[in-house]
Amino acid sequence: MEFWILIAVLAAVVLWAIATYNKLVNLRNAVKNAFAQIDVQLTRRYDLIPNLVEAVKGYMKHERETLEAVIAARTRAVSGLQAAAAHPESAAAIAELSGADSALSSALGRLFALSESYPDLKADRNMMQLQEELTSTENRVAFARQAFNDSVMQYNNTRENFPNNLVANSFNFDPAAFLEIESEEKRQVPQVTF
Repeated sequence: MEFWILIAVLAAVVLWAIATYNKLVNLRNAVKNAFAQIDVQLTRRYDLIPNLVEAVKGYMKHERETLEAVIAARTRAVSGLQAAAAHPESAAAIAELSGADSALSSALGRLFALSESYPDLKADRNMMQLQEELTSTENRVAFARQAFNDSVMQYNNTRENFPNNLVANSFNFDPAAFLEIESEEKRQVPQVTF
């Protein structure tokens, strides 16, 4: 009789470990899926930037340094996005993307501030349309980021709770990182006034 109780307890522990492992895998995959939504929106944002630079080039002939800074920041952000897309559960990749995206937002902010000095540019229909699309994309990025961070929280909570952490640590389920906004300026949708 004691033998059967021991067998039943061992079977229950094994079944619990399997269920916990499967739940952690599902949650990790949910984090990857949520990041894929951010990837789509950030790619859209980064694809709009060369068109924006082209639209302002003709008006801002003396602002070459600002335009080059925007292009360089975009290139770094695209690279950070690719690294994060390959490993959305990697805290280092998410931190790199966050920093690169913040640098891009800062460079775009300088571009928009300089564009205020060019009345013809402010009235340009193409420029207004690009800014509207960029603002719309920023809103989509914010929603996708929220969904991603919710998935990260659920995954991290599950992997850190006892006794789940025993399985998580045994099978190297590393914590996922939130995609954080680094500055107060970035916490707001960019103000576009033309």
